[in-house]
Amino acid sequence: MTNQTQLALKQARQNVLAQTQILQNLIPPTVSYTTEGTVLIIGPEDLARLAADKLSTMASRVILANEAITSQDETHLEQVMAAATDVESYYNKLIGIKGFLGQFQVSVEHQNGAAELSVVAIRKPHFDLILDLSSTPCLNLEMLPPGYFYVGQDQAKLADALEQLPELVGQFDKPRYVKINADLCAHDRNGINGCNRCLNFCPADAISSVAKKIEVDPYLCHGAGSCASACPTGAIGYDLPTPQALHSYLNKIINRYREQAQTAPVILFHDNAVGASLIGDDLAGDVLPVALEEITVASIDHWLAALAWGARQVLILNTEATAPTLTQMLKGELALANSMLDEIGQPQRLSLIDPSMLANLEPLLDISLDWPVIVPGAFASTTKRNTLFDAIDHLNSQAGEINSSLSINNVPYGKVSVNVEKCTLCMSCVAICPTMALQDGGDKPALHFIEQNCVQCSLCEAACPEKVISLTPQINFDKAARQQLQTLKEEAPFECIRCGSPFATQSMVHRMLDMVGAHSAFSANIERLKMCGDCRVKDMFEDILQDPEKQLR
Repeated sequence: MTNQTQLALKQARQNVLAQTQILQNLIPPTVSYTTEGTVLIIGPEDLARLAADKLSTMASRVILANEAITSQDETHLEQVMAAATDVESYYNKLIGIKGFLGQFQVSVEHQNGAAELSVVAIRKPHFDLILDLSSTPCLNLEMLPPGYFYVGQDQAKLADALEQLPELVGQFDKPRYVKINADLCAHDRNGINGCNRCLNFCPADAISSVAKKIEVDPYLCHGAGSCASACPTGAIGYDLPTPQALHSYLNKIINRYREQAQTAPVILFHDNAVGASLIGDDLAGDVLPVALEEITVASIDHWLAALAWGARQVLILNTEATAPTLTQMLKGELALANSMLDEIGQPQRLSLIDPSMLANLEPLLDISLDWPVIVPGAFASTTKRNTLFDAIDHLNSQAGEINSSLSINNVPYGKVSVNVEKCTLCMSCVAICPTMALQDGGDKPALHFIEQNCVQCSLCEAACPEKVISLTPQINFDKAARQQLQTLKEEAPFECIRCGSPFATQSMVHRMLDMVGAHSAFSANIERLKMCGDCRVKDMFEDILQDPEKQLR
């Protein structure tokens, strides 16, 4: 590609990005942290005391010595002895740390029991800040809570922390990155456990199941977005930006770039911090960078929708700042998405790249120039799930137009099967289904199913009293079959033998007859099981009137 062409493409990119903004909530919801400047310094006593000496402006300082001193050098020890002489050291064994900026609770062994170190040391219920100089972090999390600085013995990190700590006194606001729609959540219904996908991917341990409901602690949340990406129903939604706002932005920049540059762009997702610092003017002109809080904010529906709207390729920049859990999740989702593309006859247009590849993208970009051109789809973003399938269907129409299914384990897509011989149409599965994938027949005894709505949460399988439901995870590329209302079972209603009114299903009445019909309590009145509730009561009273003493015998 000539320099002149690159300049033209870069100018087109600059114009498009300048005139297109992601729509954001003007007054986003926030949470507040309040601190007074109480700091706990954990680590070898010599390093902790030297650090405490440089934090003399803090409201209070406490040392928890949990490791042996690092040097016996006399000069070093003299410096330690002269440092922070008014700061007390504690040698209690650490039990655990929980909390966040302004609310850290540190439990230690104390007098044959446990105690909160802040209560013992400074007569306060918590510490505001923690500086951890230990050889390994005292908190074993990939994303540490705000206010917790782990520096180990890295002098550069220590200097940075010592500069930041005095500034963290006062009140601070942080966005609430996600919101939850409990009505859509498939985690638990009627005391039955179902989907747990969001619980598996939070690197900050900010998500938990409380009273059988998914909750996100906004004070611990870093805005990684992995929970929203993993959620199959859209019950957890990212809020900065919303999924719909990001979809709209992608649609606009892709279409505007195609109009101005007359070529299909490549979308490059990167994070706002480390990734953004790596993006420079030397980036190829046909690459449109999209900055996110974390790269997992954009999920599989965003990737495939971007392709369906006319991007020729999607790249995701993964740096060392990305938590390992997020990288693992990304690789899994990318493998799934590329498997879909491969199945329908599309090139594998999605790639995870690292900073070393960013400096030489030309080979990767040149390969994609030879791929078949995608005619942009006309669909608009709606729900997470519908947008994903709209994208898949459009990409399929541009390639193989297959109508087969791809079987993949542990994916939130697939079908439900029912053993029609044993199903009594009790509708327990319909009552518990969070997505209306399973529906009743209204006035007629029937069980219907819409595959596109099914998230394979297994709630229906667990709730079925007859244990006649089975799940099959798969990606169905037959749009009509996937969206149609399938009938899993239907039958004529059982009509009351006395008044003729339908009151139950045939299979349910026959099941009752098989189970209790031979019991001595029912054997004399077996026909009552074939009556509706009103007729059953009438029959009982008529029997009593005809023979009042019968009930006493």
